[in-house]
Amino acid sequence: MTEQNQETEETEDTEETEDTEETEEARENEENRTMKELYYGAAYYDEYMPEERLEKDIRMMQDAGMNLVRIAESTWATYEPRPGEFDFSHVVRVLNAMEKAGMHVIVGTPTYAVPHWLTAMDPTVLADTHEGRRPYGSRQIMDITNPTYRKYGERIIRRLMEVVEPYRCVVGFQLDNETKYYDTLGPNVQKQFVEYLKKEFHGDLDALNAEFGLNYWSNRIGSWDDFPDVRGTINGSLAAEFDKFRRGLVDEFLQWQRKIVDEYRRPEQFVTHNLDFDWRGCSYGVQSQVNHFHAARALTIAGCDIYHPSQDHLTGAEAAFGGDLTRSLLGKNYLLLETEAQGFPQWTPYPGQLRLQAYSHLASGANSVEYWHWHSLHNALETYWKGVLSHDLAPNAVYREASVVGNEWKKIGSRLVNLRKKNRIAMLISNESLTALNYFPISVTSSGQTGKIGYNDVVRWMYDVLYRMNLECDFLPVEAAQETLNGYAMILVPALYAAPDSILERLNHYVEQGGTMIATFKSGFTDEYVKVAHDAQPHILCQSLGVTYQEFAFPENVGLTGPLTDAAGGSGKEMAELFMELLIPQGAEVLASYVHPAWGGTAAVTENRYGSGRAIYLGCRTSDRLLEELFRKAAEESSLTVPALHFPVIVRKGTNDFGREITYVMNFSGKSREVPAPVRGRSLLKEAPVRSGEALCLAPWGLEIIESDPTEGKD
Repeated sequence: MTEQNQETEETEDTEETEDTEETEEARENEENRTMKELYYGAAYYDEYMPEERLEKDIRMMQDAGMNLVRIAESTWATYEPRPGEFDFSHVVRVLNAMEKAGMHVIVGTPTYAVPHWLTAMDPTVLADTHEGRRPYGSRQIMDITNPTYRKYGERIIRRLMEVVEPYRCVVGFQLDNETKYYDTLGPNVQKQFVEYLKKEFHGDLDALNAEFGLNYWSNRIGSWDDFPDVRGTINGSLAAEFDKFRRGLVDEFLQWQRKIVDEYRRPEQFVTHNLDFDWRGCSYGVQSQVNHFHAARALTIAGCDIYHPSQDHLTGAEAAFGGDLTRSLLGKNYLLLETEAQGFPQWTPYPGQLRLQAYSHLASGANSVEYWHWHSLHNALETYWKGVLSHDLAPNAVYREASVVGNEWKKIGSRLVNLRKKNRIAMLISNESLTALNYFPISVTSSGQTGKIGYNDVVRWMYDVLYRMNLECDFLPVEAAQETLNGYAMILVPALYAAPDSILERLNHYVEQGGTMIATFKSGFTDEYVKVAHDAQPHILCQSLGVTYQEFAFPENVGLTGPLTDAAGGSGKEMAELFMELLIPQGAEVLASYVHPAWGGTAAVTENRYGSGRAIYLGCRTSDRLLEELFRKAAEESSLTVPALHFPVIVRKGTNDFGREITYVMNFSGKSREVPAPVRGRSLLKEAPVRSGEALCLAPWGLEIIESDPTEGKD
């Protein structure tokens, strides 16, 4: 194949490509295979390079132990500069070079940044949003349901797939890029939403009005044909349902692309997507515009982007959270498709941090680490988001540390790939609660203005405390089956504000059958349509929790006291934070009460025996210290071992392909630390035996990796 592959065609519908000869059974068998090696590399953009250096870059990558690049996802307008005129020369020359060098390639479909000619041809390709129609210029400005966008999007995908199909170096495909619904809400989307509601309520408009409370302020809808523009709604139930519907558009969009890609890919080639997270200056929490559990159904292997603080703010929590969530989507290893090498100036890593970060991802179950990106851009928006190489494109400190990682993985990667985890703790995740609490935030300021505290604040509060205690966990979708719930010794339920009765009853049954549930304030408050229950709160969960309440407030100078605060050593010092429910025990034991002139003595944290299990309820947010004591107590009573080591020393475990336990011991601090080895085995980094309890000397931002010894416990 020549480097230049250029042709012109009429803008007409693409003929349907015949199905590949591989059977679905063969494809499924290939997709379920574990990976043979770790992937390590970077996104690579030949289109952006200021000079010819492809061969040199490949040599530098291989010298650094890298074996993977991702290409093609960003530059549709380069591949199709004018309608029907195609130029895949950059793709072809990179693939030819990578094939020759024995490198692996992930090809991304280039649909997340549309060319100007497409929006000039049909302006409705641009998304109509709450702020009006998006102007051309940025990425992710389109209506992902628009027929014109879909028509030409399918064509560029097919043309690209035809070009890359012969290459053996292509190990998989990435569908689009960080897909979300981008606040699209034009006539096309709203018409689909009305049809969705008709189906949801079986055409019963009275039922819709009643469930969503649309009598309020004369919002009642009298006709399906006269459905109002959703942009103006003041009804949180209707708005939240619209967001749920739009999350479904993302699922359908990825399934649409998967179907096209499947017509061309070989059974052994994977399909992935780089799911991203709620953004608060870094990857922070559950993504509001995508239900990751649902979107991942379009993939053979889940993928994600994790960007985390560095320098003095590196804790590893963001890497662990994003990794644990992504691993849980399909219940197997995942691909880290983007993370920073240098990134923002405030993220330029200290010596040792790049290596520690890379291993921390593997410790969560990642089978790849891929930097965004190889080189730093010389113009455009992300000029100062630096890659592995700086603007001079020469070896630097980051490149040299990346080389340490890559060459270590050449030696020990077979012992680290396909890390399997079997955790006994899980956290229940609810996109519906996240959305609802965006419309009805947990906190407001004293002036009554909306605060910034929502669902993800509660999720990360609970998760981060677990993480610092070295208690590993999985994530479960809110609709997880009873059998799945029952497989865990302890389940955390953060702010389950919106949920159908069936899910709440499932949680009650989980406790009754012997599980330990720890739920927080704002749980069991509304149904799935954000309609507040009109019986005792927390709705239905009050049965297992053994507590109700009628009043709540924002705590101001409200203390906490009781057995829990005494055990945590904080009696007289602990304060209620964020939100407080005035709990009325209905058989539950009081672990902590409020200290306040008006509400003193009212229950704040309770524990209830229900059936064979226990249910703990936090009526307010507490300090991390108090929550840690609560988790310690609950874990021990659930026969779970609480590790002796604590942050900044993080310990994470799993089992490798050889049936050996792998234990990562990581120092997330700038000080050298000496800690007792938690297990017996062999250091993979030092190639030396390790006895349980012997001193491990961890350098600043350093780590140790121990592969278990079959004679563990026979010191």
